Amino acid sequence: MKLEHLEQQAEAILSEVADMAELKPGQILVIGCSTSEVLGKHIGKAGSKEVAAALYQAMERVRQSRGFSLAFQCCEHLNRALVVERETMERFNLEEVSVIPVPTAGGSMAAHAFTQMGSPVVVESIKAHAGIDIGNTLIGMHLRAVAVPIRPSQRQIGEAHVTAARTRPKLIGGARAVYERSEPNSSCT
Repeated sequence: MKLEHLEQQAEAILSEVADMAELKPGQILVIGCSTSEVLGKHIGKAGSKEVAAALYQAMERVRQSRGFSLAFQCCEHLNRALVVERETMERFNLEEVSVIPVPTAGGSMAAHAFTQMGSPVVVESIKAHAGIDIGNTLIGMHLRAVAVPIRPSQRQIGEAHVTAARTRPKLIGGARAVYERSEPNSSCT
């Protein structure tokens, strides 16, 4: 499997999902990634630092051009904690935990992200604005309450199945609720 091809696939999917989710600067996109699944192997059995590096490069290029933040989900051995930049942790008032992800406890993708970020920290949970799941890593626990599936035109990176979602605010109220503004300063009486 050519790393350049994987990198191109990741960049195309990430760009499309960012567009479809209408991600804005400062918002968070969570990434769950099994490099084993990308290689066509069973999740957690054949992690690859090389695949992680290629995918990270693509993801970082898209992140830099768009201004959103990335959160990389660790594997279940670290209770699916996430690697983020310290600035993201502080901006969203997240709680840091003490651990350094490695390929055998955290996964190759999260471990690589930890070595590449400027000031990486690990946090226990997050409520992201959108997410991409590469290889069925189950990122749903890290999305805001109302997740809406996104169907990118490309649904695989290597051999791994890709799913994605954006989130939206909850619709609250009942029959009298209004969800779009019609008059600038209307008020309830």
